[in-house]
Amino acid sequence: MKLLKIAAVIGVGVGLIVALVAPIGPLPGFFIGGTLTEPPAEWGKIAEAHEIELKAPGSLPRVVLIWMAEHGGDLHVLGAKNSGWVTRIGDSAPVEVRIGANTYALQASRTTQGWQPVLDAYIAKYTTDYPEIVASMASSAEAADTYAVFRLHRR
Repeated sequence: MKLLKIAAVIGVGVGLIVALVAPIGPLPGFFIGGTLTEPPAEWGKIAEAHEIELKAPGSLPRVVLIWMAEHGGDLHVLGAKNSGWVTRIGDSAPVEVRIGANTYALQASRTTQGWQPVLDAYIAKYTTDYPEIVASMASSAEAADTYAVFRLHRR
């Protein structure tokens, strides 16, 4: 019985550590992991990934799981204007993006004009697999007040 209690405490401890350092669902983490890799000239199949990890800067970085879409040869992410990672990036900031086992050092720059095709790319990419979520997204008319769109480009 004593061994079972020790194992349970260790299990809970390990679970808490993982929950604190790695992003899990909507909860951000602190560490991104992966192998630092030079960004490719063209994203190609890499851009087909559904979820990526994005590390926003700060004294205590924030790593979030997020969707992304490719448009115009660059990756783009969008998030609620009041979310923590969006406010950390501001108008532009260096970020790290993990796709699969590779981590890329990129620059995130806010897109304030011409972002509608990015929203269309999101909708086209995710409607088939996540129709309910996509249907609940803000329309193009509402999106300017709701979302911040960032282009992830090579530094």
